[in-house]
Amino acid sequence: MKVFQSFLVALLIVSCQKEPRVYKEIDFQNPYKFSSEIKNELGKDSSSWNYQMSAQAYANNTDYTNALIHWDLAMNMSEKEMFNEKQADSINSMYQPINATEFIVEQAKSHKVVIINEAHHNSMHRVFTKSLLQKLFDIGYKNIGFETLGNGEYLDTDLMKRKYPVQKTGYYTKDPQFGDLVRRALKIGFTVFPYEQTNGSNGKPREIEQAKNIQKVIEKGPEDKFLIHCGFNHAFEGDHERWEKAMAGRLKEYTGIDPLTIDQIEFSEKSKPEYNNPMLNALDIDEPSILVDQSKKPFKYEVKKRWTDLAVFHPKTKFIDGRPDWLFDNGNQQVHVNLEGIKIPLPVMILAYNKGEEIDRGIPIDRIEVKNETSETNLALAKGEYEIVVTNINGESISFDFNVN
Repeated sequence: MKVFQSFLVALLIVSCQKEPRVYKEIDFQNPYKFSSEIKNELGKDSSSWNYQMSAQAYANNTDYTNALIHWDLAMNMSEKEMFNEKQADSINSMYQPINATEFIVEQAKSHKVVIINEAHHNSMHRVFTKSLLQKLFDIGYKNIGFETLGNGEYLDTDLMKRKYPVQKTGYYTKDPQFGDLVRRALKIGFTVFPYEQTNGSNGKPREIEQAKNIQKVIEKGPEDKFLIHCGFNHAFEGDHERWEKAMAGRLKEYTGIDPLTIDQIEFSEKSKPEYNNPMLNALDIDEPSILVDQSKKPFKYEVKKRWTDLAVFHPKTKFIDGRPDWLFDNGNQQVHVNLEGIKIPLPVMILAYNKGEEIDRGIPIDRIEVKNETSETNLALAKGEYEIVVTNINGESISFDFNVN
């Protein structure tokens, strides 16, 4: 790496020393796509599958708004009939929203396995699971399985020793929020394990192999407790219309353990309020919530003959200087970045890595794209030491170290 001899007086960061710095010019292979690259790739093929891929690419880029939009395009979402005032009042009189984290942790005390799902394009779900980690660990949950982790020939054999994920660790862990979910679990002390199928199966065979892989881990620690973070329908119990049983139902069948199953997807916002489940729109909530009736029985999410024990109702996202408010949960603070004086042509990507983690193959704690001089430049970072990388689409890159106090 070659060091610039000129001082680039820029990137003055809140909570950091405001003094001139010497920046390093680096060779950096950016694993993330600029928004223009995502658009160009999509322009060649706007099929449903490609919209799913672009939604995931936007999630990896921490572009929550476009991730929602592109997923809804992939799913060909249609507007739902909203509840009228009388129907909305009825829902609010029947149910009381209570803090989801506190309720889940209390319920988890009487279970051995907790299974919570996510939508693969929705980073908010990963942030919520991260909020559960320490509290669940404190009541005995010492093991966590992630569907996304590479398994078999793709297994990241050094993950537990290294204590942070890298680009090859898993598919969805490339999203900084998912990467930090895994990182936080490792830091707390969880044993992290994969359970994905290894033979290319899908549908019913995949559900069976996932469940059997988890069963093998449970049998090695029969007194332990387990948290499973999966995608979409894998969290359902009961009879599944396509798979007979989903992973959660198969696990119950094979082990005799009744898991606490939690859905985060149905009652999360979509790209337009008109696409939301009308029950979510009827509620006035300002935190992730579980609904309980007058007898304190929780609302159970049921679809045909399948169900999850609980459903998390996520509030509508508010944006702080262009960034989702939930990014600033779990100890993160807003760190403003001033790009004045940077010599690299815009647009640029700013990536923040934990100091000591490999920037060449690691997962950043956060990243933003700065398209023009009026773009907001705020990172969501906890106190600590970081290495910042600033790079553009031509590969011109610099890095420097800084602390957030």
